[in-house]
Order: sequence, then structure tokens, then C-alpha cells
Amino acid sequence: MIQAVLFDLDGTLLNRDASVVSFIDDQYERMHGSLGHIPKDVYAERFIELDRRGYVWKDRVYAQLIQEFDIEQTTVELLLEDYLTHFRFHCHPFDGLQATLESLKQQGVKLGIISNGKGKFQMDNIKALGIEKWFDVILISESENLRKPDPRIFERAMARLNVLPSHSLFVGDHPTTDVEAAKNAGMIGVWKKDAGWNEAAADYAIDELDEVNRIVQELNA
Repeated sequence: MIQAVLFDLDGTLLNRDASVVSFIDDQYERMHGSLGHIPKDVYAERFIELDRRGYVWKDRVYAQLIQEFDIEQTTVELLLEDYLTHFRFHCHPFDGLQATLESLKQQGVKLGIISNGKGKFQMDNIKALGIEKWFDVILISESENLRKPDPRIFERAMARLNVLPSHSLFVGDHPTTDVEAAKNAGMIGVWKKDAGWNEAAADYAIDELDEVNRIVQELNA
């Protein structure tokens, strides 16, 4: 019996690729006086390369951009603060996000998020997606002093939900940090397919979020 479904955030609930593209375009236009000497497509492409899909924190990204493009009229600190302030206005959900969460709650399933990242920043993004109300627990690595793939962060989430690992699904896009780590914690691992990786040793693989409902219904039949 599946009693809980827990999700990763970036690349799973939040379409981070689309969100980053939208943010970069907006930041470039707003800070054109500092960045306008760089062609927008060149700036955006290099930002995305350095960002490594969110696995490199933006202070390092901006420091490298300033060095490579001779950006003189702003600083790492100002660019980073702009990112922290404005990214939430560009958060794009994956298709079917709200409907999937609502359907799971209607089935009596408890919901959680386990995300690596900065506490306030990730919470701002969750609120921007308008999904905070659906979740019974939200664990963010900075706030918990634990990071995936450490199994203790999964165990902590299940303890707060009062569910057993064998009765819990974890849905994430990263084959190791999400799927393998959740399975190591005794959970059922669901891989939300991502073009960045060819495969994952998951119990289930999905293309769209609404497929989670089908998996829960099959396991609970």
C-alpha cells in the first residue's frame, strides 16, 4: 500500500531548464547597461554551460562570466542578489503538476518534497509554483543540514510523515542523487526521465508527472 509520494524539486516538479532560460533573458534585459556588450545568445549559452543544470552555485557562475566577458559595471554580489530576488518570477512547472498533486491527495496519499539547495531560495520557488499547500513535509538540504544522496534525509522525511519506506515512492530526475539514493533508503524509486542521462536503475520510469497516479493506483489495487 502506497501511503506517501515524495518528490525532488528541480527537474521534477519545476521545469528548471525553461525557468533558467526565462530568467537569463529577463536579467540580461534589465541589466543591459552592464551586459549589453555581450550578445544575448552568447551570454545565455555560457551561463547555462557554467550552471551545469543547477549543480554549480551562481556565485561561481557569475565570477566566471565576469572574468570571461570583461564585465565591469556590476559585481558578483549584485548579480547573485538579482538571481536570488528575481528567479522565482520565472518558475515554470512541468505539465500536469497541480492536477497530479490534487489527484494524489484525493487518493489519501501523503506528499513531500526533498530538495538539495538553499532554504529560502527553494521555498520561494515552491511558493512561486503555487504548490506549497499540497505538501505535508518539505525538506531542503540547507535547512536540514543533510543533502541527498545521504539516506538520512529520506529517512527523516518518512519519519515526519509516519510512513514506512516500503510504502513510499520517491520521484526524481537524477539517477543517482534521487533514484538510487531513495532505493538505498528502502523506498520505491521512480525516475522522471531527463535528457541529461540515458538511464536509471529505477523501479519505474515516467515521461510525465501524471503517470505517478497510475503507478500508485496499480500498486494499491
